[in-house]
Amino acid sequence: MAQQNYYKSNLRDVSFLLFEQFQLQDLLGKEPYANWGKDEVLAVLDEAYGWAQKYLGPLNASGDAEGCKLEAGQVRVPAGFKEAWRELFKAGWRTLAVEEKHGGQAGPFTLAMMVEEFMCGSNTSFNMYPALTQGAAEVILNFGTPEQQATYFAKMIDGTWAGTMCLTEPQAGSDVGSATTTAVRRPDGKYNIKGTKIFISGGDQDMTANIVHLVLARTPDAPPGTKGISLFIVPKVRPDGAPNDVATTGIEHKMGIKASATAQLAFGDNDNCVGELVGTVEQKGMSQMFHLMNYARIGVGIQSLALASSAYLNALEYAKERKQGSSIKHWKDATAPRVPIIEHPDVRRMLLDMKARVEGLRALAVKLTMHLDRVNAIEKMGGAKDQAEYHQGQVDLLVPLIKAYGSDQAFQICATAIQVFGGAGYLKDWPVEQYARDAKIFSIYEGTNHIQAMDLVGRKLMQRGGANVQAFGKDVGTFVAKHKDHPTLKDGIAVLGQAMEAMTASGGKFMQWFGGGRMEMVPSSANRFLEMMAETTIGWLLLEQAVIAGAAAEKLAADHPDRAFYEGKKFAAQYFALNVLPGVAAKAQLIAREDRSAIEIPVASFA
Repeated sequence: MAQQNYYKSNLRDVSFLLFEQFQLQDLLGKEPYANWGKDEVLAVLDEAYGWAQKYLGPLNASGDAEGCKLEAGQVRVPAGFKEAWRELFKAGWRTLAVEEKHGGQAGPFTLAMMVEEFMCGSNTSFNMYPALTQGAAEVILNFGTPEQQATYFAKMIDGTWAGTMCLTEPQAGSDVGSATTTAVRRPDGKYNIKGTKIFISGGDQDMTANIVHLVLARTPDAPPGTKGISLFIVPKVRPDGAPNDVATTGIEHKMGIKASATAQLAFGDNDNCVGELVGTVEQKGMSQMFHLMNYARIGVGIQSLALASSAYLNALEYAKERKQGSSIKHWKDATAPRVPIIEHPDVRRMLLDMKARVEGLRALAVKLTMHLDRVNAIEKMGGAKDQAEYHQGQVDLLVPLIKAYGSDQAFQICATAIQVFGGAGYLKDWPVEQYARDAKIFSIYEGTNHIQAMDLVGRKLMQRGGANVQAFGKDVGTFVAKHKDHPTLKDGIAVLGQAMEAMTASGGKFMQWFGGGRMEMVPSSANRFLEMMAETTIGWLLLEQAVIAGAAAEKLAADHPDRAFYEGKKFAAQYFALNVLPGVAAKAQLIAREDRSAIEIPVASFA
């Protein structure tokens, strides 16, 4: 029986973000994107979307049902995955933003991430294998020796070999500094690796002949904590073809992403596991790994957006077709005809809520990636250092927002999509129940969302002496001042201004706690502050979209198909501004109250 593709995205929204809101065209046709124009970008988006629907979407449900299997120490992936892997690398989707000198197409990172949305959304489990491979390859490219780059990078970026990152250990969990995997230097300059890693995505599979693991380990003289950790290249099979004493001892049986092998790996059980230090200097492991982790966290945000978007669009299609009940206008008439459920007010509320959140998350993602592309363009062209610092500073602020808020929202949006379907959504007949199961992991891996919140309030708010967050506030304030009298959006823009004031006041409260020795208050409110900042950012971006869309719509004929699209931008912005943004001020009041209940309750009293 033919497998069905349920994956959906919104190419019109993507093109709006790239070319109407964030002006990607300003960077195209010039270094480092000299070979790219608007037509090329749109063609790639269209082709990649179709490719994902053809090759990955039909394998999503079947991969979930079949899962991965561990047989005699070897993981077997679901049917169709090997062929999809070959087609993926043949099509060149993984090299869009890789420099030409390294075999890539030198495109904008923003374009690569929009294509990533299609790959993640159509088959989250499958896409984890190539995404982690590319991340590991780029760490070797950025920090490895020329010999390491020559040995590993090309074979990883073309899909001949795969890659992983190995951080977590059974006793450590998210506390990476507690890792005990050891690395003892050998006479030949390499290292004997010994230890156990768990929760390793793509830790084993049968799609490639080799898997290159990046392993955090500790040398005998290393100091405790994260400062003493080094990063090692540990292939499953050594470059000379010999096995490398890396064993898969188990795979996890999970709630979701079942076709992604989450492995337990034993390194050196037979004292014959050999690794190479990444680069030439020990104890640089965390800074090297964080290069990968930063991009991995952006990737989690893209995963979150991808599943949330497809869940919403599937729910929207179902709501247009499913007839149930009569219109509320005829609620007393038992003979009134049944209507599509999209006519029911609560279904419309849920759909608009999902639309606003999905389009807001996509705007947040593109804003972040466009800052990265501008940093790249400035650095390649020798532009102003202060502008590069501004754009990089905004990236640093937005990464925890897209990862944490995006992943929390993805799970909630998928749950709302199930609610729109009703009982049908709880069945495997439709894709939304799988989306919800797959999406739950996003808030946990690549640093739990509380880790993201602590990163935001503990590091990011004070980076560059607070200049980054001040620049963010200035950008929002400039928008509010310019449009405060907008004829249709002024009420929402006023709420945005209030949200920014509330967020700023709460940021000051964290500074008081840090300075006053009340550190226990910081983690108890960090997540709430991250939500506040994310919602303020998304509210701003949605209102900016509505301003742009309103001006564009005025230039169109009454029957132009884009008028409905632009009208949707207005309603999404209004809904978010008047229904979600007011919660920012409410959360600020909760932070100001300094409630200590969760801190002071005795452990025995939880029972």
